[in-house]
Amino acid sequence: MSEDINDPVTLSSLVASAPWDETVRPAIMIVAFEGWNDAGDAASEALRLIRRASGAKKIPGISDDDFYDYQFSRPQAHRTASGKRSIKWPTTHMYRAELEDSPVDLVLLRGVEPTYRWKAFISEILTRAEEENVQAVMALGALLADVPHTRPIQASVTSDDPAVRKALGVQESSYEGPTGILGVLAQVAEASGLPTLSIWSAVPHYVAQAPSPKAQLALLHRVEEFFPLTIDLEELTEDALAWERGVNELAKGDTDIAAYVHQLEQAQDETELPEATGEAIAREFERYLKRRSRPDSPDEPGGPEGR
Repeated sequence: MSEDINDPVTLSSLVASAPWDETVRPAIMIVAFEGWNDAGDAASEALRLIRRASGAKKIPGISDDDFYDYQFSRPQAHRTASGKRSIKWPTTHMYRAELEDSPVDLVLLRGVEPTYRWKAFISEILTRAEEENVQAVMALGALLADVPHTRPIQASVTSDDPAVRKALGVQESSYEGPTGILGVLAQVAEASGLPTLSIWSAVPHYVAQAPSPKAQLALLHRVEEFFPLTIDLEELTEDALAWERGVNELAKGDTDIAAYVHQLEQAQDETELPEATGEAIAREFERYLKRRSRPDSPDEPGGPEGR
């Protein structure tokens, strides 16, 4: 579906409306890093699904020179299909995709949070972003939080750019404290004139181990709100249901955990119930209509299920 004046404002339409005179199509860069910014691997795995859905192809990325302490970010040993031993080193990859019926491309950056020389690392990212005509940045992250696994996991959207907040109706971040590479990248990108949007999902801290499919779903639902991109979430939704059932079984076997989960449920319900709200219902309905309106939507008669 192409975007016109009657379509809701998305991040891609916002970027497309800005003046640019490059021969390379403008792009929005979505970034995620394994490590401190990525509880339950939710952000990096969400980016992997975006890459699959968009058909993004690998392009030259960021060098590995002197950015990693390999005793902290350990290389991983793998076996190839032929049984040959292979070592996978921590690194940062970039991919590019042309979104159908959109004037804006996607550039995806997925890597491991570096150990050293963060300023030089960010400088390399922004240099590559300029070469790819990146006009905005979206950062995906996940953090451990006091939230129950039995409730829908929320993903917050913030921006420090007043124009982005006004156009997209998102909030300014009020966070102060330790930050990771995403926070540094967002600040430096903003200072360099690149509008930046951050999406963070919450992961229940008592089930922090990967994977965290419900947190991935929260991130991907929000990503779909800002791009003309439909991601097949059927398998991930089934994984999220299975994950919740598994955690339920574990909680049943531990009375302390069960009582703690019940306490978190009460606290969240008391906070959200008064506003449970028209806004949340309207946002979900808008997302539903948006997915149905796309030609490749499985719910559409012309989509894969109707062909």
